[in-house]
Amino acid sequence: MNINSVVSKMTLKEKAAQLTQIQLHKDNYEAVCELVKKEAIGSVIVAANLTAGNTDRTVITMAQINHIQKIAMQNHGVPILFGHDVIHGHRICWPIPLALSAAFNPELVKESYTYIAEEAKNDGINWSFAPMLDVSRDPRWGRIIEGPGEDPYLGEKMAEAVVKGFQGDGDSINIAACAKHYIGYGASEGGRDYHKAEISDYSLRNFYLRAFRSAVRSGAATVMNSFNEISGQPTASSKYLLTDVLRGELGFEGFVISDWAAISQLVRQGVVENEKEAACKSINAGLDMDMTDNCYFNYLEELINENRVAVETVDLSVKRILSIKEKMNLFDEPYFEEKPYSKEKHRVSAREAARESIVLLKNENNILPLDKNSTVCVMGDMSLDKRAVLGSWSLDFDIDETVTIYDGIKSKCKSCLYFDCLTPKDATMDEMSQTDVIIVVLGESDKITGEANSISGIELNEHQKFIIKSAKRTGKKVIGVLAFGRPRALYDVIDDLDAVLYVWHGGSQIGNATADIIFGDFSPCGRLPVTMPRVTGQIPIYYNCPPSCRDEDGYYDKSLWKPNYWDVDSSPLYPFGYGLSYTKFTYSDIKADVTKLTLQEIEKGKGFIISVRVKNMGAVASKEVVQLYIRDCVSFMTRPIKELKGFDKIYLLPDEEKTVNFHIGFEELAYYGQSGQLCVEKGDFKIFIGENCLVKRSITISVI
Repeated sequence: MNINSVVSKMTLKEKAAQLTQIQLHKDNYEAVCELVKKEAIGSVIVAANLTAGNTDRTVITMAQINHIQKIAMQNHGVPILFGHDVIHGHRICWPIPLALSAAFNPELVKESYTYIAEEAKNDGINWSFAPMLDVSRDPRWGRIIEGPGEDPYLGEKMAEAVVKGFQGDGDSINIAACAKHYIGYGASEGGRDYHKAEISDYSLRNFYLRAFRSAVRSGAATVMNSFNEISGQPTASSKYLLTDVLRGELGFEGFVISDWAAISQLVRQGVVENEKEAACKSINAGLDMDMTDNCYFNYLEELINENRVAVETVDLSVKRILSIKEKMNLFDEPYFEEKPYSKEKHRVSAREAARESIVLLKNENNILPLDKNSTVCVMGDMSLDKRAVLGSWSLDFDIDETVTIYDGIKSKCKSCLYFDCLTPKDATMDEMSQTDVIIVVLGESDKITGEANSISGIELNEHQKFIIKSAKRTGKKVIGVLAFGRPRALYDVIDDLDAVLYVWHGGSQIGNATADIIFGDFSPCGRLPVTMPRVTGQIPIYYNCPPSCRDEDGYYDKSLWKPNYWDVDSSPLYPFGYGLSYTKFTYSDIKADVTKLTLQEIEKGKGFIISVRVKNMGAVASKEVVQLYIRDCVSFMTRPIKELKGFDKIYLLPDEEKTVNFHIGFEELAYYGQSGQLCVEKGDFKIFIGENCLVKRSITISVI
């Protein structure tokens, strides 16, 4: 198909319509059909409002979507893209993205999103507004649950996995992915949704852009702008960010869509007087498609006639959109067909993802795993929950697919009682005290995570603390199963729990996955993708911080503790990359194939091969996440104390030993320096390999 020819035959109004996305829901179906018949609408978002996944489910059938597409093809000859917030599943629910990052298993994540794409496409969706790639260091922010956590390298790997899972590995596109929110949304001050961020060019390139660069390299079809402003400039109107950086530096060739009504919101942000001016700023900045507020549809033709927007600018945006539709083969195959898929296969995948995401934070005296002949009492507000455990952005899911945590536990043990903390039933306090162990299942509602759901404090509430202390008073061993979307501050309850499993909002199979780990059918292997503070007042706290002018690891590493705060230890309760297993791994023989390379050799693609021996010293087969961090010992600009630059999730049988190899070359050693260019400087680099970011074992390599 000749896209230039198609665009040349379009009127200005048709071009403006092609740059417009309208919403579709059960109450406006007929109106959408009429509008599509009249105008060459570019895209439809199947959503009733801006928090589509958190509000009443919109029921639109594949037949209705195909009917709208047929109207578009018959009247305009250009297919429509149908978008939806497919964040972590569609009918069956996988763990929230932050939990999937905790799996440290990109191949598993890729497989998950391949299955998720199957479900979405069977419902008439060919464009997902995911992955969200916002680096976030503030768990008060509700949308931290949708991203990869605090680390840019882990974000890079998750970006690649999700994009390729949705779109496929080839040149054609299955379901279009959308890398969002570009850029810096996770750095909103105080964790307040939609608010400003202050990000230097140094931090922008070294932290916040890296996952987006990975998404672009992986072929992401689309990018969505963030609502926030950065250092005084909203991203929706920033030519520097949308054109100079995204297209110029990152090499993005797809199209950019605004977030919901983000163009018209420029008026509220005070950089334009009205929606016409907002449309002018955004299209000239490089924002191609307008989500739902009709600014382009209403004003582009007028702006072109006033010579304030060039026809060539609009044509370029239209061509970008048509090019993606062509890569999706929509001109030749515009209609959806129902294709059978194995629901059971998806359940197995969701269960595996949930198991690998669960993090064992504490296991005093190896209380876990439990014997299946144990008598167990389960209590707590999330024990029987089927909705909150799915997490935010989850009203498309079939809730009947949810296996509760109580049901999962009950299915595996000899005797399982349930104690209702408010109105005792199934078990009395006396019966509870006769059991072998008490499992306290606590968490947070999906209604206080996700978009527009920030909180000011991340400690547990008083009722949850009361439940834990009540269980502790029985004198029995107490296991905490914590089903939260975000990291929580556990400082004042951790001593009352003998073991802690952080199961997140783990999706439809959370109950089975939790029980698999509790009773030893699977050894926990999740690792924290974000730091867990002791108390809210430590925020922000993140591992890849710069050294201060005093002690090197001043506020993060307890072994070098100096008090930033006199009322609490400065270190985190649990560090980035942390997680326990049911076995013990040992590391030995960290080696480099060479210890010195010239800068010229590094720049030409040569690198160091770093190897380590890892052995399972216990009696349980398990997976270990082998993590590699670097430290640039001396650099022109301050660099982080440690930076994750590699990880490998390996499976080891009891007494088995494996050698793990990492390649450390230009990309791993480089950073964006004073000039804004990626560079490697001469000098020594420490290479740390181990089980979390606080690992001490290291070797030194040199660039000469």
